[in-house]
Amino acid sequence: MRELHLRLPASSANLGPGFDSLAIALKVYLHIDALEAATFGVEATGRDAAICAAEKGNLLVDTYRAVLEANGRELVPIQLRIRNEIPLGMGTGSSAAARLAAVALASYFGELEWSRERILSEAARLEGHPDNVAACWLGGFVASAWEGAEVRAVSIAPPRDWRAMIVIPNLPLATRLARAVLPASYSRQDAVANVQRVALLTAAFATGRTDVIALAMQDRIHQPFRAEVCPLLPQLLPLTGREGIAGVALSGAGPSVLMLTISESAAGRARELATAELGGESEVEFLTCELENGASVAESG
Repeated sequence: MRELHLRLPASSANLGPGFDSLAIALKVYLHIDALEAATFGVEATGRDAAICAAEKGNLLVDTYRAVLEANGRELVPIQLRIRNEIPLGMGTGSSAAARLAAVALASYFGELEWSRERILSEAARLEGHPDNVAACWLGGFVASAWEGAEVRAVSIAPPRDWRAMIVIPNLPLATRLARAVLPASYSRQDAVANVQRVALLTAAFATGRTDVIALAMQDRIHQPFRAEVCPLLPQLLPLTGREGIAGVALSGAGPSVLMLTISESAAGRARELATAELGGESEVEFLTCELENGASVAESG
């Protein structure tokens, strides 16, 4: 019986100005063991295990079926053992990881024999934007763009001392709702400001320049509008630049907030400062992550 083992990291996208283009991979994972079988079955442990184990309305299973059908392949039943560490619906790339897993499984069990590049592009097409998917698949700090139907992406390994502190509220936010609050157009001034900051942020990650990240993570495209549905952002933005907090931004489309710190000890201090800033008014979870510089793992058995 054929089997495939996957390990896909969480990701935090946009990073302020990098709307639908920048993301970083995090050392928090979706683990999957898949075995060819006579019938479908899903077992799940970890975060949101009941959702991950559902056979109906399951993003991973539904996408797996859809990719096989769209490419003229017979449905190959598989038994899935899932261990999930990624918060669902919180702006940390859970849907990107699930879609990548589904496409990789369809490629393997459906004998599509797609390259890693094709798997990336197909998952990004299904996701609707390439940022989280590219970071999840390639690891590191990733800049991505569409070229026709294909994704072009470059991964940069940021300094290993840097940490991501993700501040997670108790209620999720659908990406479609976060996109609904965005305007239809922007001024040239705002567009240029974001282009400048994307360039600066990319250079900062490539060179380890923490002194410019506070400026580089400023945004005029999505955060000012999403603040109304992501109240943690305006509460935590004032911590930018304090005691090793290099920058603060929404994690993806929210509702979680990313606090990028220069070290593990600074991440601990960031938690203390955030707790004091929130004043106990919000029920939040603090998730401290190392940055994942390696690519997703896909090993056949």
